[in-house]
Amino acid sequence: MNRQPNVGGSLLRCGEVLVLFCLLSSCQKSAPPSATNHPSPAVSKIEATARTDGSVLIRTPLADFELSPRGYLQAFLRKDGRHITLDDPGPHADGTTAWVNGRPVSDFSIEPSSVVITGSTGKLGALGNRIQATARSASSGLEESLAIEVYDDFPGFAVLTASLQNKSGKPLRLDRVQVQQHRINAALADPKAQPYQLWSFQGASFDWGRDEILPLPARFSRPNLMAAVVNQGQGGGVPVNAFWTSAVGEAIGHIETIPVVLSLPVNVAADQRVEASVVLDPKTTLEPGESFATPRTFLAVYHGDFYEPLRTWSLALQKEGWSLTKPSGEAYNIAWCGWGYEFNVTPAQMLGTVPKLKELGIKWATLDDRWFNTYGDWEPRRDTFPGDSIKKMVDDLHQQGMRAQLWWYPLTAEDGQGKWESHKYVVSRVVQEHPDWLVLDKNGKPARIFRSLAVLCPALPEVQQYYKNLTEKFVRDWGFDGHKLDNIYTAPACYNPKHHHQSPEDSIRAVADVYRVIYQTTRSLKPESVTQICPCGTTPNVAWLPFMDQAVTADPVGGVQVRRRIKWYKAILGPAAAIYGDHVELSEMTKDKKGQWDEHGQDFSSTLGTGGVLGTKFTWPDSGPRFTKVALNLLKEEHWKKWTALYNSKMLSKGDFKNLYIYGYDIPEAYAIEKDGRMYYAFYAASPQTRWKGKIELRGLQPGKYRVHDYVNDVDLGEVDASAAELETEFQGSLLLETIRK
Repeated sequence: MNRQPNVGGSLLRCGEVLVLFCLLSSCQKSAPPSATNHPSPAVSKIEATARTDGSVLIRTPLADFELSPRGYLQAFLRKDGRHITLDDPGPHADGTTAWVNGRPVSDFSIEPSSVVITGSTGKLGALGNRIQATARSASSGLEESLAIEVYDDFPGFAVLTASLQNKSGKPLRLDRVQVQQHRINAALADPKAQPYQLWSFQGASFDWGRDEILPLPARFSRPNLMAAVVNQGQGGGVPVNAFWTSAVGEAIGHIETIPVVLSLPVNVAADQRVEASVVLDPKTTLEPGESFATPRTFLAVYHGDFYEPLRTWSLALQKEGWSLTKPSGEAYNIAWCGWGYEFNVTPAQMLGTVPKLKELGIKWATLDDRWFNTYGDWEPRRDTFPGDSIKKMVDDLHQQGMRAQLWWYPLTAEDGQGKWESHKYVVSRVVQEHPDWLVLDKNGKPARIFRSLAVLCPALPEVQQYYKNLTEKFVRDWGFDGHKLDNIYTAPACYNPKHHHQSPEDSIRAVADVYRVIYQTTRSLKPESVTQICPCGTTPNVAWLPFMDQAVTADPVGGVQVRRRIKWYKAILGPAAAIYGDHVELSEMTKDKKGQWDEHGQDFSSTLGTGGVLGTKFTWPDSGPRFTKVALNLLKEEHWKKWTALYNSKMLSKGDFKNLYIYGYDIPEAYAIEKDGRMYYAFYAASPQTRWKGKIELRGLQPGKYRVHDYVNDVDLGEVDASAAELETEFQGSLLLETIRK
């Protein structure tokens, strides 16, 4: 295995960061107290020291955090006796900037006598340090109250809260607040690199197909607005930005368990440093004595790639009360989707495919888009699903041992404006009967979401009840075993005066409530149901992540995105989470002369090798001229049979994903999964057509000797010892391996 030249120091295995969380916290075991001696009270391993200039040094077994007199929080990774950082604050870097009465204010200075160090009081652990300080801006009359908490359970993770109070004696217009300001310089960790030359994960949901993981170029800028509707209706996002080299990584974001409208902008500045921060736009007036508080933000330092901070962020949210669901066993079974037949699929086409599905070991059949008459009402189309044919189709699928999933799009409704594809919108019955349920924009007009649809306000109890009733109809009355909830992003801010919101963002925060209702109602009716939520082409929304059984790589543009998205979903939802790799046909794509994507993928390895759940949308036997591209011909059928059989025999999606390789720096791209006492590895060249030749490293093996088996081609590749588990190999596209202990 090659490593790109940007190497700084020796390597620490990526998973060791999380192991340290346990070793340095309450996971430690001690002997029981004797009858005469009482155990000593636990003492935090975190040390905080206040200096006379107002700065503070916080030391943990893993990291150092240094708060400057101007409020800049700098992070250092302690590794092999070195202090490694990406933070390059410069002599005048500030931690907070506020836009007051139309001008930026950044002259906040910490009052040394205000610094107070106590034990931590939050939910992230019993042990830790809390640092409080007051900073004043002489030019504006604002006073900033800072609080930083670092916990023994999270030694590379500092949580920061800031509050600005108007001490000027007169009203102040506060338009923008920028905290967690960082200047990142890759050359600090690798002198051979340019300052911008590192990899990044940017969690915003913005544009269908855009890479959320990328190496930063010399010219780059993204606003990364979170939670709000953006672009053509996308929005939501994971509020985390991460940056890493082979030696060290740094991440910022917020740890609120609800969506918060803010930005995490990333810009490469003129000096080639990467500027990152958390930006809020309160656009409010602070009367004398009034305050504005930011959400709880974080700064993380780590070794590894995006997996490390995302896993840490998820674990922190879970400590804060974010409860993730455990997938049903059915969430790991292969799914076929009727989308191959596109909008006008019929019961005959759905049922006609069943013999081939059973032959291939596929358990799920999904009825996809446009089975319905209108968005919002969700009644079957009379031309394709007349009468009770939809229920009869589900009954027939069940009789043949299949499970059925239904596509739909909650919160949307037609209000007579616009169209999607050939379907022109009418005024749906739900809007006719309940026009006051609509989300209105600032101008009093119906707000729009993806596909230019109107939106029912999720904050209304009657809207939540409406979706409970719909879910009962789909699952209890029609018999479906789960949902494919598609195009799911966020909701617009609601200015409808009849809703009496405390804030227009109430609708954004209430998105979770509707998906909670759908999920819990479905599970109560069918405990083995599967609810899938797809944020088409983008990252998911923190609001609804806890209310699904199965995540999905969400219309990936090729196998690279399939693999990346499975990995970050495993970080967020857990190493054994069920992640649908989406239709395999999406794993290889090219653009035609009109700029449209042509889907022709057969790359099952990108899903199987990374621990995802296989999927496909082939047509069979009805494969007329319209469906030739996705038709299951004889040549393709052998390929499909091979990979579905491999998936069902290995079920690596249920294994324990191990983050042992650094994305962007360990070459070839590599993944590892432990299952049933064996380690499985997957290595990928740049494309399915690319050949790769060289040395690979099998990390994470327990001491001993192992036989290495290429289980895709049923070829033994020899023997390795865990102490030096390297192989010289050559492969095209991908290489999937299993190690068997001798």
